Amino acid sequence: MTSSRNLTRQKLIQAAIELFASQGVSETTTKQIAELAQVNEVTLFRQFGNKHALLLAVIEDASVFAQLGQSLATELPPASSLAEMLRVYANTCLQALEQTPAAIRSLVGESGQYSTENRQGLGRSFDRANRRVAKYLKTNIGESQADLQLPIEQLTSLLHTLLFGYATIELTSEFHGLWRDRADFLDRVVALFVAGAIAGSPQQLAVINPPAPVIQLDLPAQVVEQILQQAKKQSLQTYALVYVLFGAGLSASELILLTRSNHSSSSDRQLLQITGSARQVPVNQWIMGKRYGSYLKNPLTQWLRSRKDAHPALFINPNGTALTEADLHQLWQQSSGEIITPAGAPTIAQAQATWCVEMLMRGLSIEAMQVLTGWETTQLEPYARRAQELTVLAQAFNVDRHP
Repeated sequence: MTSSRNLTRQKLIQAAIELFASQGVSETTTKQIAELAQVNEVTLFRQFGNKHALLLAVIEDASVFAQLGQSLATELPPASSLAEMLRVYANTCLQALEQTPAAIRSLVGESGQYSTENRQGLGRSFDRANRRVAKYLKTNIGESQADLQLPIEQLTSLLHTLLFGYATIELTSEFHGLWRDRADFLDRVVALFVAGAIAGSPQQLAVINPPAPVIQLDLPAQVVEQILQQAKKQSLQTYALVYVLFGAGLSASELILLTRSNHSSSSDRQLLQITGSARQVPVNQWIMGKRYGSYLKNPLTQWLRSRKDAHPALFINPNGTALTEADLHQLWQQSSGEIITPAGAPTIAQAQATWCVEMLMRGLSIEAMQVLTGWETTQLEPYARRAQELTVLAQAFNVDRHP
């Protein structure tokens, strides 16, 4: 009997988590929760009394935030410095928060309606997450703890506050203009923490300068065409995704945050407004010398016209949830998995690099590319050199054709 009751309780908690995350606490009814858990609504009231008591159970029993802290701490690889650990953890944490944007909006927008008991439970869950991550940092920092100006628990709590604040701003506003992108935000957070938390160690302070950007190799035209053709065979959405990656040069993290309202199309242009930024990026119909439809009829517009759902996200899973970065990488793998280049299997980052090199070859200046990408000149210069190399090679081949 006890195990049956516990099973019913967990089914109700899991159903509540799904519904609270997808439509908010206020919009979720006890009847909906009971139906999703496949139990009678009376059973829900017997187990929890009311919806807000169930919310407390979701916060405390499910321990969402504590589990997040525990899983991240156990999955993170060892790092060589405090700066590296903070950056890896912060990036992983933001990716996890971005996978449940509706839950973040609900948590912020409806917190005033929670009971004192609910808010206390939420605070305890945050505290558990803080302590788990602090334990991870203690284990990996070792003797460097002696250099810290703040207790590591306070350092972790401050980090979580900044990360949750960033996620809240990104997921609840269309534009803020505070950071160029997430990488820029993380660079500044790590610099702030290392400079403020470490007591006067030149070796530690040296890491506040962000690492040199990783330069991705561009892909040849025939490989790009292969990937697009493979994507077309997979599905309308996969084709649209790959088309946007090569036609607009977005990163994976930018692409999954797009909503339908971020897209506009007319007879002479197709634009994407980058979520949380003032940046607009055109979606080019010509990719590596081949045209993919028109501004009004192309893989992206065809995908959108096929949609029968009301979900705001530009790209979604078959179950109706917004696409995550992990989902995106899986769809990319399905389109490019059998293709091998000298550098190995093509990656999503190479799609962005390929677009960047192509735009520079087609005459856009580094200054213009700064506007489109939000990157610094130092990030763009290697791609400008690559574009120059390809242009010179094309000229040399042309000389051979016309002696």
